[in-house]
Amino acid sequence: MGLAKYATYRVVNALVILFLVLLITAVIMNQYVEDTIKTEIESIIQQEVYRNPQYAQLSPEEKEQIAQVRRDFYYTKYGLNQPYIVRVLYRAYDALTFKFGRAVTLRSSTGSSLVVDIILEALPRTILLFTTATIITIIIGIILGMKSAVKVGSLFDRTISTFALFTYSLPMWWTGLLFILYFSYMLNIFPSGGIVSTPPPEGFAYYLDVLWHMALPTITIVFVNFGGWSYMTRSIVTNVMTEDFVITAKAKGVPERSILYGHVFRTASPPLVTSMVLSLIYSLSGAIITEAVFSWPGIGRLYWMAISSGDMPVVLGLVYITTFLYVFAVLILDFIYGLLDPRVKVGV
Repeated sequence: MGLAKYATYRVVNALVILFLVLLITAVIMNQYVEDTIKTEIESIIQQEVYRNPQYAQLSPEEKEQIAQVRRDFYYTKYGLNQPYIVRVLYRAYDALTFKFGRAVTLRSSTGSSLVVDIILEALPRTILLFTTATIITIIIGIILGMKSAVKVGSLFDRTISTFALFTYSLPMWWTGLLFILYFSYMLNIFPSGGIVSTPPPEGFAYYLDVLWHMALPTITIVFVNFGGWSYMTRSIVTNVMTEDFVITAKAKGVPERSILYGHVFRTASPPLVTSMVLSLIYSLSGAIITEAVFSWPGIGRLYWMAISSGDMPVVLGLVYITTFLYVFAVLILDFIYGLLDPRVKVGV
């Protein structure tokens, strides 16, 4: 299979999977979404008919007739009078085109009730914190893991492996609370939470203030996660270094650095790349408890607020966005494998 055909097949496959997932979600949540829309319609009718001074002199029966006309109009507008399967497909298509409707209680900082506006306001903040921390974690973890693999059994290897297992077993929210207690309240080095000071500074000082606020949560995320990356990299690279082609290269006198980065790292790259892409995509969804601990207004905290307030349109929007990101991540991984592994191109 050629690379172009392979890419086309994977794109079509990803779109089909995405639509099927959205369709299943739409089937599960359709009743709640329609009940929410009907509640909004009744609220609008209350304002248009029953609280309208223009109809004050009408009898209750006449008001109800007018209200029914308006109700039929809105039901037609939002597709509520269509067959069930059509309504479900309509919900799935709306999700596929990022039309999530309006939130019940939550609002963006500009006052918008559109779910897409609320999500797009929180997403860059999560990217700023979690994606940055994930990139730093990956770099540190791979460097330390490769050094440990080269020096298996050494003091450096034992120290890194022990420390990695220790830090990776720590709950991030608990570690964050300890770091806040020590660095914020005892040493007064970093702020205890938030994304910017109140009132926020102006100009270039604003960006410095944001970096100052994200320093402590970034340190926490890296401290807890880098050990897992280090240990995983060490295990993968150590297994590759026992392969025959590596032993043969050493016997031929190939420099160790060339063996490590020219042979071993390329062979070990597919599982590492898989973990990298999935970690980066996972970082976009934030972490509910961690963002709550640091009062960071990102996707994770938005999840928490939406669930706490029962704002299901926002929850559904976040679920759809997360699904889209994961399907997109798998698509990217397929392309990367197509470049790294020649067998993929010929369908082996």
